Amino acid sequence: MNAFWIILTGSLVATCCSLLGCYLILRRMAMVGDAISHAVLPGIVIAFLLTGSRDTVPMLIGAGLLGVLTTLLIEFFHRYARVQADASIGVTFTWLFAIGIILLSVFAGQVDLDQDCVLYGEIAYVPLDLWITENGLSFGPRTVWTLGVVALLILLFIVLGYKELFLTAFDPGYAAAIGISTSAWYYALMTAVSLTTVASFESVGAILVVALLVGPPATAYLLTDNFKTMLVLSVLAGILASFAGYYLAVWMDGSIAGAIATFIGFEFLLAFLFSPARGILLRRKVQPVNINQADSVSKTLS
Repeated sequence: MNAFWIILTGSLVATCCSLLGCYLILRRMAMVGDAISHAVLPGIVIAFLLTGSRDTVPMLIGAGLLGVLTTLLIEFFHRYARVQADASIGVTFTWLFAIGIILLSVFAGQVDLDQDCVLYGEIAYVPLDLWITENGLSFGPRTVWTLGVVALLILLFIVLGYKELFLTAFDPGYAAAIGISTSAWYYALMTAVSLTTVASFESVGAILVVALLVGPPATAYLLTDNFKTMLVLSVLAGILASFAGYYLAVWMDGSIAGAIATFIGFEFLLAFLFSPARGILLRRKVQPVNINQADSVSKTLS
């Protein structure tokens, strides 16, 4: 039963991250997910200091606010300070993450958090944190319920805002011309990324969140040119990595999060090599044929 809860947790995180990651990749903002996943650390610490609780709601609110602040700072530095986009991302998330580390070290005696929890997480402990009612009835791990609600919210967000998210990702100029607020949808997307990141922190850690935000969408991008198909393939790749990563970790007696991230990299490598459209090995096989065809056409015309 423990294996079921662990794989389900990984699959829920993979679903949320993979769907949002497709939009981040198309916007060329994949590293914003990395920035948010690190920059929300001070929000988590401050929320704990203010409430004295590690309950999900204050953690989500504190980190969600820092996630929105991160996107605002990145946009501010890029637009008004005229700093390169990658430089503004790097400056913002390292600064905020450093503040979070300082808060952890200064208030180490008061804050029941640590860097290992935030960075690596421990998905193997998910089955131990059960939601038990006053009557002694167990509803399973709390994390699964939290991630289940987040997954439903992300799916609802994408379904209801599919047109707007699609247009602002592919052609923001056209979207603005027909009256769609590109800024509003940009910040809505970043808020969704923040929500997913925070909900996934304690169970899988920031590193695996980043891997799931980038890896499965990048793999799907190599496999198809259809965006809806890309969304589906991205989710399937993330869920497959959760299954395979768990059993790889059991076989090797190693980190589950590390094994899942490793399998994500393996999926991308396979797509990079053997994708029918963009795989470098298949593309090399096709190129000589095209060259020969071009030579035969040129000879015929001459």
